[in-house]
Amino acid sequence: MTDAPDHDVAVTPLAATPLDADTEDLAQQIADQVESFLVALQAIAREEEAGPAVSLLLLEVSQVLLAGARLGVQRDFDPAEEFEPDAGPDPDLDEMRLRLARLLDGVDEFTEVFDPYTLDAEGRPELLEASLSDDLTSVASALAHGLRHFRAGHVAEALWWWQFSYVASWGGEASGALRALQAIVAHDRLDADFAGELDRVAAADVLLERG
Repeated sequence: MTDAPDHDVAVTPLAATPLDADTEDLAQQIADQVESFLVALQAIAREEEAGPAVSLLLLEVSQVLLAGARLGVQRDFDPAEEFEPDAGPDPDLDEMRLRLARLLDGVDEFTEVFDPYTLDAEGRPELLEASLSDDLTSVASALAHGLRHFRAGHVAEALWWWQFSYVASWGGEASGALRALQAIVAHDRLDADFAGELDRVAAADVLLERG
């Protein structure tokens, strides 16, 4: 995809930051993956057919989660300053969220486990209602925030933010979205019967048939 990022995700040129070469290289690789995801997500949201969009989203979310996993296994990054420098205003991604919700109509909402290691009083995991459009937009917002730090030359802050927000928010949101997208594709391939979710299964069939 060659679509340019939306204007409010645009960033300024990279400035020099006093970090070791390996850290600089990691930051550049993560920044490249983040920017690729943001460009792709904006382009997918403009798709007319949901079938191809589901496949593309599955691919893009998988790739950005690889970047998150690389951050997750690193030592804790520390910001260069005690207080986070101003990275500029957060991007307005609401229109993209609405486009994704319309594109994924019928399978946008899904149920996920909040924490597989935390159980309620009856020994069951807590279930949450989520939506692909909300989670993908939240992931994009967190990643864009770090990217603005990176392009402004705040490389240490970018790595710290990407790593912290991966653990705290966008890693879980992207993982939930990936599982939902994989379930849509799995149903199409295996004709799985999700008891109690027949309306969503039918919607998934319609979406994938469009592609």
